[in-house]
Amino acid sequence: MSIFIVQLGTPRKPGEGLRLGTVRRPPRGVPKVDFARLDYYDVWFPNLSPSAELVKEALTAADQRAWAAFSRKFRHEMNEPDRSRELDLLAALSHQANLSLGCYCEDETRCHRSILRELLAERGADIA
Repeated sequence: MSIFIVQLGTPRKPGEGLRLGTVRRPPRGVPKVDFARLDYYDVWFPNLSPSAELVKEALTAADQRAWAAFSRKFRHEMNEPDRSRELDLLAALSHQANLSLGCYCEDETRCHRSILRELLAERGADIA
């Protein structure tokens, strides 16, 4: 069993499991009934998305220093008690079921999902 880290809107991999959208906003122009059918997500889970202010900061991070600042701030947000417990739950579930977490960004290295990958690994999650 594993957690897959994916780009939302891309074709699902075999055995990927339930797809969670860790994004601040649903996909534009897509009816809610089509989110899963079009491989966006099965369940919207914005709790694991950066705050609106941090999303803006990530989108404008022009260099590694700016990205590192975003990363520190996002990790700080994910250390809040509720967020931390949610990450602990997902890490534990990764040993019992397949599931996937995703965002729209094309480049995972410049996306909060890369940080989610690290945070889940630090909690002992089984990551595909």
